[in-house]
Amino acid sequence: MASPLSGRIQIVRGDITRQPVAAIVNAANSSLLGGGGVDGAIHRAGGPQVLDECRQIRARQGGCKTGEAVITTGGHLPAAHVIHTVGPVWNGGHKGEPELLASCYRNSLRLATAGRLESVAFPGISTGIYGYPKPQAAAIAVREVRQWLAENEFPKLVVLVAFDEESRRLYEQELLG
Repeated sequence: MASPLSGRIQIVRGDITRQPVAAIVNAANSSLLGGGGVDGAIHRAGGPQVLDECRQIRARQGGCKTGEAVITTGGHLPAAHVIHTVGPVWNGGHKGEPELLASCYRNSLRLATAGRLESVAFPGISTGIYGYPKPQAAAIAVREVRQWLAENEFPKLVVLVAFDEESRRLYEQELLG
């Protein structure tokens, strides 16, 4: 029997910059000025508007700290908004990484809820160059999203976007398990 939340969480394999949602989440670095991986792809696809707003946020508050999140326009993306969050660099799991990663999801979802955004898509935060092990990251992502959706009306839909088949399978195992 499917849980009532199962319809509010979807898993897709694909390119986060092409997701038809109200907001996509960017696995950003603390400077907010773009970088490699997902961050670079989102900045390239979103165009100069995204970078301009990130520069304004950086000027006002010095960037974004690990575990926190900020929101900008989506620029040229299908998504109207980008929620930028800074995930932790994996250091063996004994330097607060699990709580920092959970904070990324909670703070991103808090911004989506505050904006009454209908849908939000997440990448595998910190699982690229930051080295967070994909199985642990998937477990945290699904746990935090489930908990948030159980307690909040918005967003109506959360899409977990898997870059590769391994990530898709891990999300599915966590969601079904």
